Amino acid sequence: MQLYFLRHGEADWPDWKKSDDERPLTKPGKKEMHEVGAFLARLKVRPDLILTSPLPRASQTAEIAAEHLKSKCREDKRLAPGFGPAELEELSRKYSVESLMVVGHEPDFTKTISALTGASLKLSKAGVALVDVDLSSRKGRLLWLFPPKVTKK
Repeated sequence: MQLYFLRHGEADWPDWKKSDDERPLTKPGKKEMHEVGAFLARLKVRPDLILTSPLPRASQTAEIAAEHLKSKCREDKRLAPGFGPAELEELSRKYSVESLMVVGHEPDFTKTISALTGASLKLSKAGVALVDVDLSSRKGRLLWLFPPKVTKK
């Protein structure tokens, strides 16, 4: 299975008074996600399905990606903070697809990618990684990792 990990875009609101779980993308975060979405479209990334955390910053990121990639987008609470290999296994059983994009949070994605591949990495905001996963062995191979600044070139 091809598994794309897309971390949500910038959602830093210095004067935010509500719950952290309610933070939306900032204007620069939305702009950057459109750049990332266009970049992924140029790479001909075509996930069969995009699954997103229910948090606004992730669901907004997923909607922007889906718009650029012409993919279906669904929310799944398993992608909320606390996501890990066990939740990934549940998702892969529930959604039988060859190519899946998950949109969520740190440090969950870095830990999950590291658990699958053994790689030492950090997934930046609006960063995306592609892992080729063998579901039977629960092992994967990191094929690429792009920080958002690559999309501007």
